[in-house]
Amino acid sequence: MKQFFKFMFASMLGFFLMWLVIVTVVISIFAAAITFGKSDKVEISDNSLLYLKLDQPIEDRASNNPFSNFSSFSNKKATGLNDIIKCIKAAKNDNKIKGIFLELDNVPSGIATVEEIRNALLDFKTSKKFIISYSEGYSQKAYYLATTSDEIVLNPEGILAFRGMGARLMFFKGSLEKLEIEPEVIRHGKFKSAVEPFTLDKMSDANREQTKEFVGSIWNTILKGISETRKISVCELNLIADSLKLSNSGSALKYKMIDKIMYKDEVLARINEKLKVDKDAKVKLVCINSYLKSPQVISSVERNIKYDKIAVIYASGDIVSGEGNDEEIGSEKFSNTIREARLDKKVKAVVLRINSPGGSALASEVIWREIELTKKVKPVVVSMGNVAASGGYYIACPANKIIAQPNTITGSIGVFGILFNAKKFMNNKLGITIDNVNTNAYSDIGSSYRPLSNFERMKIQSEIERIYDTFLAHVAEGRKLTKAQVDSIGQGRVWSGVDAKRIGLIDDFGDLQKAIEVAADLAKLKNYRIQTLPKQKETLEQIMELINSSTETKIMKNELGEYYKYLQNMKSILSMDKVQARMPFVEVE
Repeated sequence: MKQFFKFMFASMLGFFLMWLVIVTVVISIFAAAITFGKSDKVEISDNSLLYLKLDQPIEDRASNNPFSNFSSFSNKKATGLNDIIKCIKAAKNDNKIKGIFLELDNVPSGIATVEEIRNALLDFKTSKKFIISYSEGYSQKAYYLATTSDEIVLNPEGILAFRGMGARLMFFKGSLEKLEIEPEVIRHGKFKSAVEPFTLDKMSDANREQTKEFVGSIWNTILKGISETRKISVCELNLIADSLKLSNSGSALKYKMIDKIMYKDEVLARINEKLKVDKDAKVKLVCINSYLKSPQVISSVERNIKYDKIAVIYASGDIVSGEGNDEEIGSEKFSNTIREARLDKKVKAVVLRINSPGGSALASEVIWREIELTKKVKPVVVSMGNVAASGGYYIACPANKIIAQPNTITGSIGVFGILFNAKKFMNNKLGITIDNVNTNAYSDIGSSYRPLSNFERMKIQSEIERIYDTFLAHVAEGRKLTKAQVDSIGQGRVWSGVDAKRIGLIDDFGDLQKAIEVAADLAKLKNYRIQTLPKQKETLEQIMELINSSTETKIMKNELGEYYKYLQNMKSILSMDKVQARMPFVEVE
């Protein structure tokens, strides 16, 4: 009996301690919510510098979730491009901000995002304020940003990476053959290469041609920008890259890629010299998160509720059916959001900010329909981010105007379907056999336990052709082209922003602000306020989701690092349903 009571009380104590821990965690979360929720203004001192490190992922729109990294085991939280641009523009006219200090290493974002920040920095320089950059080692994207600076400084032992751009595509054909899994591919478009990783062990000639073309176009845009600010010819820059001449800080200085070689303490003293203060004084650096809370930034945001609105709708991630999530464009959620903007009489124009490689053709069609309806009653302008291709272009094509960066990746007008026949894998590797009973001849069409018959393949191919024809028709109507013209630049081919403008897929170059200005002009608005959509969730709702959510994905992200994207791509392929309008899974850097 003593043992019984001993174990009973031990169990009760364990149960009590478990609930005590849970309650403590919940209280901590709520306390954190209150702390994060405070928006106390930050006063900026005279002789301050806006400090940009940019070593965190950069998303188009900042999240208002204070717990976005609560269980990620990382102190790196995604930064909003909208916040970065807002701060740079406010700093331009802020008398207390005397310049910008860039401390750059790697910039984990797409090249079109870097282009938008770079253009904002160049605009900042028109104020006659200075920009100085320092690094222990510049990546190519970091250096491209740094070339906006009055002075580029490198650590004595630092290296400047400057070798040109490349594209990498991972192929799984060999793995599938070892597992005896046969991919069943049906596509339209010789350039529609999203399926190639499962059918080939290297790029097809068509895919190599298009990849070489758009990567080369992006590199030429970067070279042009560097040439203009550093006064080095494009020919010389290519020679430096081809010869790997930048082996150390000394060679970077020799070839005028940088201005000075210094340690960080010397750079800070140099800043004080520019500010004409004591060289040993502490430099007043203001980071993005602090500056966002300053009166200078807050007052720069128009809040007059009497003004009409321009709705800016952010669409980032794969296009999927249903609600989707924070990293996807769910057809139900986004069609409802666009409809809300269309029916709101105070909204006079819509700007759709797209950052998507595509996804479900059906989901793209659902969203396209709402944009087409909206265009009939108010202007719709698309702003393209790093990529707006395939399904991403599908939902962009009905807009009145399309604005992109020269190095945006777009196009990929084509569709495909892919199934996996795992019969041999199940039989030979796992010893599993499948038997079934059908009511009709093709009740199990699409089953992963047998190959497609010729008749089934023909039927699916005809559906692929029908959807491709619909895609062509939408683009032709939206871009005022013939279907034959669209087909000639379609076939799944990927284009850079430069080439997209040349062939008529976009209208002009520019950032999100340029798209907003175009929308205002089309709507004949002089004074307006911005409404960002979809509406972000309230803090309490985010807390409840956090309590109920799994940390598995965040743990894997942290452990796999840069390789997580490959797992993500594989999961994306395996979860595909129906016909897809998606660009290749290719890494460009």
